[in-house]
Amino acid sequence: MEDYGLGQYKDINSFVEAKLRRLDAAEAGFASLFELMFSEKENLMFEKSEGYRILQTTYGEAHGTILRLAATLKQTLALPEGAAVGLSMENSLLWIELFWAILLCGWRPLLMNLRLSDAVLEQAIADCGVQAVLSDGRQYSVRTVAADSVVPADRPYEPGSFGGELLVMSSGTSDHVKICAYSAEEFRCQIHDSYQIIRECSLVKRHYEGHIKQLCFLPFYHVFGLIAMYIWFAFFSRAFVQLNDMAPQTIVNTVKRHKVTHIFAVPLFWETVYDKAIKTIRSRGDKTYRKFLKGMKLSRALCGVPALGNAFAKAAFKEVRENLFGESICFMITGGSAIRSEVMEFFNAIGYHLADGYGMTEIGITSVELSDNKKLLNSCSVGKPMTYAEYKINDKGELLVRGRVIAKYIIEDGKKTVTDKNAWFNTHDLAECVGGRYRILGRTDDLIVAANGENLNPNLAEPQLRLPATAGVCLISDGKTPVLLVSVNRYIAGDRLEELDRALKEKLAALQLQGQIGKIVYISDPLLTGDEFKLNRKRLADDYRSGRLHRVDPQAGGDEEQDELMLHLREMIAVALELPLDEVAPQSDFFADLGGTSLDYFALIAKLQEDFSLPFPQSEGRSLNNARELHTYIRNAQNNVD
Repeated sequence: MEDYGLGQYKDINSFVEAKLRRLDAAEAGFASLFELMFSEKENLMFEKSEGYRILQTTYGEAHGTILRLAATLKQTLALPEGAAVGLSMENSLLWIELFWAILLCGWRPLLMNLRLSDAVLEQAIADCGVQAVLSDGRQYSVRTVAADSVVPADRPYEPGSFGGELLVMSSGTSDHVKICAYSAEEFRCQIHDSYQIIRECSLVKRHYEGHIKQLCFLPFYHVFGLIAMYIWFAFFSRAFVQLNDMAPQTIVNTVKRHKVTHIFAVPLFWETVYDKAIKTIRSRGDKTYRKFLKGMKLSRALCGVPALGNAFAKAAFKEVRENLFGESICFMITGGSAIRSEVMEFFNAIGYHLADGYGMTEIGITSVELSDNKKLLNSCSVGKPMTYAEYKINDKGELLVRGRVIAKYIIEDGKKTVTDKNAWFNTHDLAECVGGRYRILGRTDDLIVAANGENLNPNLAEPQLRLPATAGVCLISDGKTPVLLVSVNRYIAGDRLEELDRALKEKLAALQLQGQIGKIVYISDPLLTGDEFKLNRKRLADDYRSGRLHRVDPQAGGDEEQDELMLHLREMIAVALELPLDEVAPQSDFFADLGGTSLDYFALIAKLQEDFSLPFPQSEGRSLNNARELHTYIRNAQNNVD
């Protein structure tokens, strides 16, 4: 099918090559980057759902709005050239427009990481000398202007000197948040690097019904979202699709309704989708699950024959894809932290293409696995360094990077350090290189000294210790020995917890880790909190040492009338019916004894499904009408989980 938006060019490669020649011939700076990015004025740039309508914006329309927003900002803020202006917003068309409007006014945008606390953001404001913030909700100590109150002026702004740099914040999972400055020169190099992806990987330039559409999943203020998701695709005038919220069903519906072709996300997203997909397949019975496992085995066997393997996957897993994202998806990337290999294998086996990429706030995006070889993809290889980056591994196993894509300077703890593009930047990520391709093994500061004095790498051990009955595992240190934190449902049965404990200890023995990990601690707390998208080991270790985590122990004697689950069920029924707890006995009938209605019952079942992630009968029919019956049903369901 014809690919729209290529103008006079016959294919994407010739279109990209011509646009890169125009970039190289233009003057350095964000001004030429801006004009080139918005030069295909008829191309679709942005679309979103609003009720039953799909609203679309072209590059030409956005270009005009940006010029008029800049005119308003220049007059409203009246800041000197070079001033820093914070942009505190979630993804939207307005974020893109205000980002460019700030640069047009000659200012430097600070892309504020909304996952961080107010205190951290205020420190960033102080470190960068921010004089005003455009915000979609948060208020700050400096002048804060509501983003949606900036009305485009009647006349467009006549640009003078563009802003010379933008400021990006790190994710804040380490001890210190860094602020990294990028000029247009680093962005030029990143754009040239993207052509290597287009040239070497045919799948990334596939379109669906004439369009390439990127889902706006990653925040634009994060380096991965800014460069890989926005800059790479916007420079070649491709389209973006708004996510109205992060609810799983919203994501699925948005992908299908807008026929999204590309999704770039962090491992947590892919792992959540995978876990729910496996749970759904299991819930359809042993026959369906065995059929799925057989299909996965065949797909694995066909890895060495890409054409045959892809054809088999497309036919065998059509229903699975339809229940996930549908058929429009052409290319997917994960990045930002380690991902489980079985998650990679799942997506690549069912007919999608999921590749692993690598980058950091300080160095931009420097590699992605471009091969169609599923064995390479499933090994979590991040590929080879791109054109403007070099890799090497030091004697400690840490990855070093140098090149023209590295940030212009870095601010940490208020101190500004200008980078040397010819010097090696230590990422402190552990890596290995096989056949010129790199694989990230974890971080140096995650290493834990085991009881035998050897370094224990949590990123290698944790995937092997995760079991279906857990919500995740995390290795930390208590200051002396390694501790395995295991997140479980707080209402897990005592015998079930004992089974899990035995299974984990058997795994530790098989992996020869039983003498290295000091203790196993079961907790009811989730390992990720708030807006975290990867494990924050430092926070978890601090929470453990300070006693803030809630331990889960086997129920004494297994007396169901007294255990915590029974108490929770009685409390839920009491709340649903607005009754005192002492009126709700384990055997009290929801309808006959307690006076509940059908609507009350449906509301209770919905809350139970949310709490326990189990299917419950939707009728008020005579089977689960008291706390004791619900208790038995939940325990049986939990015991049937492998």
